Amino acid sequence: MTGEPSREAKRITVIGIGDDGAAGLPAAYIERIRGSEVLIGGERQLTFFEEHPAEKIVLKSGLGELVEKLRAEERPAVVLASGDPLFYGIGGYLAGKLPGRVEVLPQVSSVQLAFARMGESWQDALITSVHGRSMKGLAQRIDGCAKVALLTDEKNTPGAIARYLLNFGMTEYRVFVGENLGGPQERTGWHELETLAETPDDAFSPLNVVVLRRRADAEAPPAWPLGIDDGEFAQRKPDKGLITKKEVRILSIANLGLKRDSVVWDIGTCTGSVAIEAARIARDGAVYAVEKNEGDLENFHRNARKFRTDITAVHAKAPEGLDGFPDPDAVFIGGSGGELRELLALCCARLKPGGRIVLNAATIENLAAASKAFGEEGFETDITLAQLSRSKPILDMTRFEALNPIWIITAKRGKGDAGQDGEPAASTGRKERKKNDE
Repeated sequence: MTGEPSREAKRITVIGIGDDGAAGLPAAYIERIRGSEVLIGGERQLTFFEEHPAEKIVLKSGLGELVEKLRAEERPAVVLASGDPLFYGIGGYLAGKLPGRVEVLPQVSSVQLAFARMGESWQDALITSVHGRSMKGLAQRIDGCAKVALLTDEKNTPGAIARYLLNFGMTEYRVFVGENLGGPQERTGWHELETLAETPDDAFSPLNVVVLRRRADAEAPPAWPLGIDDGEFAQRKPDKGLITKKEVRILSIANLGLKRDSVVWDIGTCTGSVAIEAARIARDGAVYAVEKNEGDLENFHRNARKFRTDITAVHAKAPEGLDGFPDPDAVFIGGSGGELRELLALCCARLKPGGRIVLNAATIENLAAASKAFGEEGFETDITLAQLSRSKPILDMTRFEALNPIWIITAKRGKGDAGQDGEPAASTGRKERKKNDE
């Protein structure tokens, strides 16, 4: 008989445990722990079973090392985890690394307990975590959500979360904080953002859950569509106009082929219009921008806060500043500052497989230079000439005013192109240029 191993054959059990320790566990869970010969968990979880005779292993870090130990382990082993081990926990990781050998016995999660204390349903809530990770990008992930549950840590405290939200003008929320939920030291309460922002970080227990709920008297935030009007963006004064126009922006973003988790570069971001629209699409990804003009960068930050997009931006002249960015799925180039060939070589080398580069060229010289460069890098290009006009009233009539023609160049790595030793053609092209230079 084949198929899933029996429960008896699964010698690794991951058990969720609450803040009340062994007292909150069902008898079947206690029996599994009593029968274990190896007991693994954090220091807090292991203190609940100090008298247990099993070998105890404190879980701090190095999950890869733990997997190897468990893979070779023949004795019954129990891993203790907080709450539901399959909810941002170790259970899913171990089950994936040790298929067929892991059984998970969950406890009520801290998020479930938080909503229970609030007396509210939670199937309509966005649930995410800032535990052990940066809050970067949180603004665009939660924007527009009426309920948000956040798993926190000692750095991303309720006060830090409140200050973050206020920075992006997300004042529509009240905050519920649940501490030590399910344990003897449990404490819960509602807070206003402004008050919470001034609360010391150590005012709450490290074991807490934050729930954001839109106030009943608060208006829903604006639902900005793709193609935000140019006038909504703060721009350089008095010479406005250094912005990727809405119509060109929509075409360019469409050609980037963005997904919800895309990593995007915006080079020469200026007002940030492309970066901001990209961030609102790639909510679970990340957007990185570079701008050489300090005044434009100030406008960028104003715009990013207005549209609730948390974007990493650096003040530099590309290709400087790009080395600190992760490899992109998509690159938009709105301006190059005269270093076009070097910039395109770097972008082509760093682009992830299947990614795209979109470049806007306003001159035939840049169009020719970009087309040649992409060809040398082994990339195929599609080029669209956008010649657009907008209506404008004149007396009781309407005329059209032309926008500057823009070439939208979309570059993708050529299929089946390989250089020497199986390298992409882009790498071979760079080697040939280096050889010729020598």
